[in-house]
Amino acid sequence: MLGVVSVTLLMELLGALSESPVWLLGLLVFLPGAASALCSARQTLFVSAWTTIVVAVTVLVRQGDGRSWLDRLLMMLLTLALGMTAVYACNRRIRRESEMLRLRSTAAAMQRHILRPLPLLTDDVLVDGVYEPVQEDRLIGGDIYDVVVSPWGTRVLIGDVQGKGLPAVGAAFAVIGAFREAAHREPTLTALVDALDASVVRHNSYAVQTGDDERFVTALIVNIDAQNEVQAINCGHIAPQLLHDDTVITPELKSGVPLGLAELAAEPTTVDWFTFPPGSTLMLTTDGLTETRDADGTFYPVTERLTRRDSFSARNLPQALYDDARAFAGENSQHDDVAILSVRRSPYR
Repeated sequence: MLGVVSVTLLMELLGALSESPVWLLGLLVFLPGAASALCSARQTLFVSAWTTIVVAVTVLVRQGDGRSWLDRLLMMLLTLALGMTAVYACNRRIRRESEMLRLRSTAAAMQRHILRPLPLLTDDVLVDGVYEPVQEDRLIGGDIYDVVVSPWGTRVLIGDVQGKGLPAVGAAFAVIGAFREAAHREPTLTALVDALDASVVRHNSYAVQTGDDERFVTALIVNIDAQNEVQAINCGHIAPQLLHDDTVITPELKSGVPLGLAELAAEPTTVDWFTFPPGSTLMLTTDGLTETRDADGTFYPVTERLTRRDSFSARNLPQALYDDARAFAGENSQHDDVAILSVRRSPYR
């Protein structure tokens, strides 16, 4: 209210000094327009009505400016029309903001059901992570992860769908849904991977029917139980890194074909084993992290940074690693989705 009165007095003062109604145009355009962009509908209505009254009184009182009654009438009608337009624009803006808020709330709820909130504690490990889609207005991208507590241990999935956009999100949904169902049903990791591959094949058959492109999905599936050794199958994905004491070890895993391309594989899927001792951490990432570059085109040195991880926050290593990668890239924008998981085994057994 104080701001409206102040602007009105300023406009009237300028109009009196210049003896011209041109300053009124600034009043009738600025105040309702600003209110429609910043204020509530009721406030905008008040500002528009106030502006209309001030302009009407001004043009009626100033009889000696040589302007005809038609000019003064047009001025008042224009002010009234602009005020009504401002109220309409304000109501439209508020409706759109409410719709966007509802959509984002719905998307956030979907993300909580599709991508499990982290951290997640199981009988075997503590899983924490960070997930950042390349498009900030989209809460879910082409990178995927999931954690399932099965009768055979904790099963962890991380993957990356080929391509971007809504078709990639559809393939991501297919893999996550299949993983949650098959992880409880299949006793072996090879049977679980076969189920995931079949889900991608089915998704691709539907995509062809609707004119979309076929997709493949790189994935890494790890099964962790009470034993020191864990099982893993790498389907064309980035190898994990094991952090133990002051060392960073990359377990040697056979890199098979991505999900959806099993028919092209020369050999059947096999399980690899590696040691995962108590107190150690297994880092799982997507190429959104490993392919981060600085201004000179140098790739982010993940292994080197993890080796010198003393400067990182021990409580949230994935977020610290992600922030370090963003600082390394500098002004270079993020070009791909990023998913980073830390799987920490308790030091007490």
